[in-house]
Amino acid sequence: MKLTFWGAAQTVTGSLHMLEFEGGRIIMDCGLFQGRRSEARRFNQDFPADPSTIDVVLLSHAHIDHSGLLPKLYKEGFRGRVFATSATRDLCTSMLADSAYIQEKDAAWVNRRQRRKGSDRVEPLYGAEDAAGVMEHFEDVAYGEDFDALPGVRVQYRDAGHILGSASMVLTVREDGRTVKLGFTGDVGRPDRPILRDPQPMEDCDYLICESTYGGRVHEPPDQSKQRLAHVVGATARRGGKVIIPAFAVGRTQEIVHRLDDLTNEGRLPPIPVYVDSPLAVNVTDIFKRHPECYDAELLEYMRDDAEPFGFGRLTYIRDVEESKKLNSSRLPMVIISASGMAEAGRILHHLRNNVEDPRNTVMIVGYCAPHTLGRRIVERRREIKIFGEPHRLRAEVEVMNSYSAHADEPELVDFVSHLDPDRLKQIFLVHGDPPRQLALYEALAARGYANAHGPARGEVFDL
Repeated sequence: MKLTFWGAAQTVTGSLHMLEFEGGRIIMDCGLFQGRRSEARRFNQDFPADPSTIDVVLLSHAHIDHSGLLPKLYKEGFRGRVFATSATRDLCTSMLADSAYIQEKDAAWVNRRQRRKGSDRVEPLYGAEDAAGVMEHFEDVAYGEDFDALPGVRVQYRDAGHILGSASMVLTVREDGRTVKLGFTGDVGRPDRPILRDPQPMEDCDYLICESTYGGRVHEPPDQSKQRLAHVVGATARRGGKVIIPAFAVGRTQEIVHRLDDLTNEGRLPPIPVYVDSPLAVNVTDIFKRHPECYDAELLEYMRDDAEPFGFGRLTYIRDVEESKKLNSSRLPMVIISASGMAEAGRILHHLRNNVEDPRNTVMIVGYCAPHTLGRRIVERRREIKIFGEPHRLRAEVEVMNSYSAHADEPELVDFVSHLDPDRLKQIFLVHGDPPRQLALYEALAARGYANAHGPARGEVFDL
């Protein structure tokens, strides 16, 4: 059997790994590569095999860098099954439709520029019909219950604690009289975080595909990040400014809202309005409310006193575009949470364009931003940034709070792997991480007795 690494290989986005054996072809995740426009278009055009020959997709979770190429896979002929938890399926219903809308709008914007240059027009990666079409191929699976993905392949999902519905997985593959167990962490969450349960350990395996996003990094404790959030909102309000938070619609937005709700209940926030300005985030929050089976004990206990953990008196969810525009004309202090988390698309671009040049304001980055994204340029505190192709001086305060990341830091990730038998584990493949982060995680794992780790390049193939 062969394992090919096609995405999130020595980089963070675009997760896609293909297993081939005598019984068929399986891909684990089918994610959109996010980054520099020309590079993203090149990476997102191709698949490691003809989509019509792929039998099964095993989806770890709904984030677009893990699910966002599913409509394109369908567009090019895939008609197999997509296995995912019910929460992941519900999230993908909204997220893939939203992604299709962005693909179509993005292509229209590029084509307007191409016409002025006399260049050839571009086609969107996929459209709304493709997003709807692939959703017809989803099949729900439950945590901890074995299922047959194909004849000869048994799979078990366990809660990865990353976002609602996220899963790690172990594949038990039988071929030519031998059995191989292949594990895939997906994205590993953090223990002791609000809302979701802690990551569940995986069962032992022979090979492991392991994320490495925060190798070499340690997140600050949750209580400290909560205090920083209160301080930043308070200090910005006293300056008469706005706090602009680019946040992923899934997970990050709900955690920030829950923390603000908690701080409001404690009387630690100034009396300013908070807006979640993202139709997708509004839809996703509704989905969160439909899946209390994913909540941890802490949130369930919290809900005994506060039945609405994702809403409070000064919080407003915005869908209407005209209401969104009014936020930029207001000069009153406020908090605006808007997608996308890497500030590459959506309404957050309008809020940044209207607010980054005012030193009274604060831009708060609350998670990982890939290289060549606007979010990364803000993290690097560039003196000048381009938004919609136009230069803007970055005069607003910048606060980076990776403690709100849904990814495990290095000690948490090493602890997650340490539940696996090092004598059985023949190889660890490090994915979903930049090379320096992979090297740091490799050294940390080696110190714990897991020395056989490797960061595969895009297109690299291994015999298992």
